[in-house]
Parts: sequence; C-alpha cells; structure tokens
Amino acid sequence: MINHPLTGAGYLLKGARLIARPQLRPFVIIPLIINTLVFVLAIGLGVNQFEHWMELMTAQIPHWLGWLEWLLWPIFVLVLLVLVFYTFTLVANLIAAPFNSLLAEKVEMELTGQVPDTDGSWRKLVAELLPSLFDELIKLVYALALAVPFLLLLLVPVVGPILWLLYTAWMMAVEYGDYPLGNHGLRFREIRQLLGRRRLLSLGFGAATAGMSMVPVLNFLLMPSAVAGATALWVGELKAIRPSTDHE
Repeated sequence: MINHPLTGAGYLLKGARLIARPQLRPFVIIPLIINTLVFVLAIGLGVNQFEHWMELMTAQIPHWLGWLEWLLWPIFVLVLLVLVFYTFTLVANLIAAPFNSLLAEKVEMELTGQVPDTDGSWRKLVAELLPSLFDELIKLVYALALAVPFLLLLLVPVVGPILWLLYTAWMMAVEYGDYPLGNHGLRFREIRQLLGRRRLLSLGFGAATAGMSMVPVLNFLLMPSAVAGATALWVGELKAIRPSTDHE
C-alpha cells in the first residue's frame, strides 16, 4: 500500500467520478442539495459581513501604519474564507450525516460488488438519525477544541498557516472517513487511530477536500464527492489494516 499524500488526494477525484454513476445518483441528491443550500448561505453571509469586518480591522490600525492595510487585507480574506467555509462545511455535514452514511454504503457496494454487512435501507436511515447527529456533534466538539490553539498559531508567520492547513486536512479526513468506517462499527477514537496509521495518505485526502471547499461551484459537489472518495479510500487502503477487533 502507498502511504503518499498525492495518492490520498487521488481518492477525492475518484469520489467525484463515482457520484456521476447513474446507480448512485439517487443517493447523491439529498447531500448535494443540503451542501448547496449551506454554501449559498455561507457565501451570502461572507459577502454581507466582509465590508463590516474590514472596517473594524482597519479602524484598529494607526494612520501612520495605513500601508499595513495592503498587507493585512489578503491575509484577512484568506482567514475569513477558511473560517466561513470550514464552519459551514461542518454544519452541512451535521445536517446530512444520515444521508451520507447511506451514500457511503451504496458506494462501497458499487466498488466491491458485494452487499455490505450493514442494513442500507431507508428504515435504518430513520432509526439512526439521532445517533448519527450525536456522533456529528462529538466530531464538531473535537474540531472546535483543536481549532482554538491552531487559530492562535496562525499569528506565527509561515509556521502558523502550515499548521492550520495540516489541522484542516486532518479534520476533513476524520469528518468524511467517519461515514464508511462508522458503517462498519468503528467508533470515533478508532477511526482517528486507523486514519493515523496512514497519516500521509489521510492528510493528502483531507488537504484535497479542503482545497475543493474553497473553489466556487466545485464546492457544491464537495460533500458527496468526499463521502464517495473516503469510501474508496476505505475499500482500497484502510479496510485491510483495520483493527482485529472490528465491530462488524
């Protein structure tokens, strides 16, 4: 197995191709609609608040340091984009969690030609609605708890942005890896451990996912593409190294 970031990024592209298959389209529609609505809301909020936040920021700069505005402006824009889109990505995943789990099951069936040892029915979707939302809340708390120190480190030149990129890539890998791995009974801690055993591969997938979230139009396809890509990553790389105490 190849533990390389570019290989991990390739799984996101594979996921984007997978969701175009006719047999998977019915399971893509709901996550796609949810992701589109949330991103439209995120864009609207970002545009409406941008000018106000810029005025607040520049008001704190003394007149004789006005030239710093040209330096701080692109940094501020980048941080704003990351925060808004990353936050709204988490919210979108929270809402669509049950549908994403169902999509992951159908993608795995498409890739392996076998019916997973899980019940992929709509009845199961309804039954697991509350547990899925609870798991998503756990991930959200985990993400926010780690975000605080990494946001503070953004103030450190060069090193701070690199660490934030690594944090974001890891969280994206954990977020979307949870759907196929969770379908096989792995809990949140076990999912992190398994992804950690292929850390470079996982970070490559997560970095590509974070990058896609920042590209207009393409970011609307992010959620189903990442779910399908994470499932392909599970089938192709992670399934063979899963813990011997698998819960299936």
